[in-house]
Amino acid sequence: MSLFPTMPEMSGETPAALQPLAERMRPRTLDEFIGQEKLLGPGKPLRVQIEKDNLSSMLLWGPPGCGKTTLARVIARLTRSEFVSFSAVLSGIKEIKEVMAEAERRSRAGHRTIVFVDEVHRFNKAQQDAFLPHVEAGHILFIGATTENPSFEVISPLLSRTKVYVLESLTTPQIVELLRRALEDKERGLGNERIEVTEEVLFRMAAFANGDARAAYNTLELCVRSAKEENAEAKGATGVVAETAAARADLEAGTLKKEEEGARRAHARVARDGGVKPPLQSRGTVKRITAELLEDVLQRKMLRYDKAGEEHYNLISALHKSVRNSDPDAALYWLARMIESGEDALYLARRMVRMASEDIGLAEPGALAVTLAAKEAFDFLGAPEGHLALAQAAVYLSLAPKSNALYVGYGNVMEDVRKTEADPVPLHLRNAVTGLMKNIGYGEGYKYAHNFEEKVTDMTCLPENLAGRVYYQPSEQGFEARLRVRMEEIARIKKRATGS
Repeated sequence: MSLFPTMPEMSGETPAALQPLAERMRPRTLDEFIGQEKLLGPGKPLRVQIEKDNLSSMLLWGPPGCGKTTLARVIARLTRSEFVSFSAVLSGIKEIKEVMAEAERRSRAGHRTIVFVDEVHRFNKAQQDAFLPHVEAGHILFIGATTENPSFEVISPLLSRTKVYVLESLTTPQIVELLRRALEDKERGLGNERIEVTEEVLFRMAAFANGDARAAYNTLELCVRSAKEENAEAKGATGVVAETAAARADLEAGTLKKEEEGARRAHARVARDGGVKPPLQSRGTVKRITAELLEDVLQRKMLRYDKAGEEHYNLISALHKSVRNSDPDAALYWLARMIESGEDALYLARRMVRMASEDIGLAEPGALAVTLAAKEAFDFLGAPEGHLALAQAAVYLSLAPKSNALYVGYGNVMEDVRKTEADPVPLHLRNAVTGLMKNIGYGEGYKYAHNFEEKVTDMTCLPENLAGRVYYQPSEQGFEARLRVRMEEIARIKKRATGS
């Protein structure tokens, strides 16, 4: 009798109807897996290892709902090894030692055991130590999953014997695709129910999941359970209708009436030709997932927002212009609006890095460091804790002295680069790395600034056709006021050096 527990999905002990939608919709093959293309795309090393059943011990590190446990279960389906699953929340040292002893016996008989530990960061040092000799001896192949940085949460000896794979949060379009699958899948999903939902509501549902597929499935399931059945003819859905796995099956079986079949064929023709899909009308009842229902389920207001459309650009414009106008209150408001609407926080961080250079520049050199630190803080903390770091950066940028001198200067440079001849580098600025180069004048006339008392020379460094051009003209704001004084001092030194 084996000590190895069979994985629940493989035992059939829990009827599918009683399982949550997120559990039923777990991918069963690598082809069904969405996301993590860097690791599991065709030809990627991890995918090749899984397909060849030639794995090594590994740690899967990523945020909740990104597919760590699902990937382990896919491996369980594809491997020829004995597969045992631990939960760090439920298992203790006694259970670990019993299973490790059984794995060692199997190893000596020529059979391999894969041990999967979910939430491995919850195991203490002694529990993790119990795996170590068996990993080292090759009795087991260890797969751990964690939402925490393994550098801090996994003991060094175990960490050094595993390959860490970093999984990323799913994008909003990827989660939308998963929700569509659930709505259309008759075997495991909701395809046997008549459900109507617009593209906008699906997007909002996915955006609020914040990269967590499990959270998105749970929200969809709650919405379906909460939706009231309505007469299908009472109101047509607007936008994309995601109801139709069961309806298509009925159509193929010839059970719909001819007028309904004709309407559906017309709908298909319009969709095929790139037109706007008209609402489907059919007899019977339907469950409609509306924006109002989603608000009730999420217990939060759905703000008007289209991540890829006009409202996205309106809001980021408002944030940027509020920062530029030194209005921290407005900057905080527009930042919060975008975050609450489901905007990617790292997109906001990137835009604020841009603001630090475009609108502040050298008037406050620390602005760039603050925005980069905010990005790193969000990466480290995630949502919602990391949102405060973005708010801190937005206020800092708003209150910082403003200057677009760097932005204007770089723009003028780019204009000259595009419009003027690409003159060669002056000979005195070239390095004479060979005798030939020295003989033809490379480096001749170069003045080494450190050999001069004031560390400034009158040497020209621009190409001849642009000599004398001034691109960077600092403002009187913040640190740039000091830079302006320094530039005037440099100009006086050069003037004295030329005797003019």
